[in-house]
Amino acid sequence: MSDNQTIMEVNNLKMYFPITRGVFKRTVGWTQAVDDVSFRIKKGETLGLVGESGCGKTTLGRAILQLHKPTAGTVKFEGEELTTLPRRDLRERTSRMQIIFQDPFSSLNPRMTVGAIVREPLVIHGVANGEERRRVVEELLERVGLNAQFANRFPHEFSGGQRQRIGIARALALNPTFIVADEPITSLDVSIQAQIVNLMEDLQDELGLTYLFITHDLSMVRHICDRVAVMYLGKIVELSGVEALYNNAMHPYTQSLLSAIPVPDPVVEETRQRIILEGDVPSPANPPAGCNFCTRCPKVMERCFHAEPELKELAPDHSVACFVAEESWQKASMQKEV
Repeated sequence: MSDNQTIMEVNNLKMYFPITRGVFKRTVGWTQAVDDVSFRIKKGETLGLVGESGCGKTTLGRAILQLHKPTAGTVKFEGEELTTLPRRDLRERTSRMQIIFQDPFSSLNPRMTVGAIVREPLVIHGVANGEERRRVVEELLERVGLNAQFANRFPHEFSGGQRQRIGIARALALNPTFIVADEPITSLDVSIQAQIVNLMEDLQDELGLTYLFITHDLSMVRHICDRVAVMYLGKIVELSGVEALYNNAMHPYTQSLLSAIPVPDPVVEETRQRIILEGDVPSPANPPAGCNFCTRCPKVMERCFHAEPELKELAPDHSVACFVAEESWQKASMQKEV
């Protein structure tokens, strides 16, 4: 982490999608994909965003980049509010914000050569001329570990790991400072995953990049991230430094996720306790009253069914949205005072 300067600030962000019915597409409800999310990302750090499939991680990443127009809330990038910018200014501003997509097989146009794919952002934004663009493309390919001569080949000639390197090269074309990595290693073999993560870390050190790393692989989060935000049903339920989260997870949902990570020691694996959640994740179109996690929480209290917990800082740089965790923290604080 280079310094404490905030590069991305998200406040009370909501992303609702209408549910329509009938010939006239009458709106009868809303899918609350992202519901009142707030956090900050410091310059040069990697913030991990984890949670089950369908919890709103990808939608949140796209709303931050303004690929989805947020329903409510604010997004400040390098101190400038993005949600109210005119389209022309927004296009120029968001060129410094890029995305690495999850699936390297569908995110690359099969009809375009690798050189054309990497060159496309330069063309769209009018950066450099023909010869200069060719040189930039070659440098980008070499920077991500590919031969510059690959520029004339097509995506189907490459493996999944090589395609993801092409996607990373495309994301770097406009010299961004902030990148949303949307599960960039999920569809890759385990051995290739490590190579891509190492490449991203090297690029971060060389170029001073800031990442929002979206994933459901908590074991990888511990390796690459500085802080972690845990998301459940459109809300952030816990936000802390990575070591604090792994050593002292406060939210029952985070505890259940961590208990599912395999441990390579067979003795520890046999004796450790796993937290198995019952039931299914509620629909974001009809979330439960009170706490979103109350229908599956093994530590649920009566209060959880009626009131919605706020994300509160219970320890230095460790915020939790949970009445149970808050009560436990208060008891522990009172015992220390005594």
